[in-house]
Order: sequence, then C-alpha cells, then structure tokens
Amino acid sequence: MNKNENKSYFDGGLLQLIGWQILGALITICTLGICFPWAYTMVYNWEAKHTVINGHRLSFDGTALQLFGNWIKWLLLTIITLGIYSFWVNISLKKWKTKHTFFSD
Repeated sequence: MNKNENKSYFDGGLLQLIGWQILGALITICTLGICFPWAYTMVYNWEAKHTVINGHRLSFDGTALQLFGNWIKWLLLTIITLGIYSFWVNISLKKWKTKHTFFSD
C-alpha cells in the first residue's frame, strides 16, 4: 500500500475560493436568485476538484439545470407545507450534492 493512498487534503487557495464565492454571489444577486443553482454548482465543482480523500481526487458532475429542477420542487413543497419543508431543504441539497460527487480515478 502506497503512503500517498491514505493522504487526504484540500489544495485550493484562499484567493481562488474568495474569487469563486464573489462570482457566485454576483451571479445570484444580478439574477435576483434565479441563477443560484448555477453559482452553487460552480463553487462546489471548484471545491470538489481541489479535494483529495485517501489519495483519490473528487469530481462533481451535477449541473445547474438538475439543481434548478430540484430547487423549484423544494420551493413548491415549502410553499405547500407553509414553510415546514424548508427544514429539509438543506438535507435534500446535501443528498443531491453527495449523489453527484465521486472519485475521479
């Protein structure tokens, strides 16, 4: 077993993260929140590409269009349940993100 196989680390830089988050915030603000799924997937894709777990780099294949469909569904469920479903939106988002995250090698 190679020692590098057990290494886990994040190799992204602070300035890159700040840049991606500012870009995502600007996209979200300028579109009044409509493009939030695009900004979210853009930032998370960067995070995944810079994450290595047990020597294996992560990849993310989720798209803004996929997330947008879920976002609309979650919004409707939140409205129908008078806000109660909003407590589950964060969990649903984590499930969706995890479903689309995998080892690239």
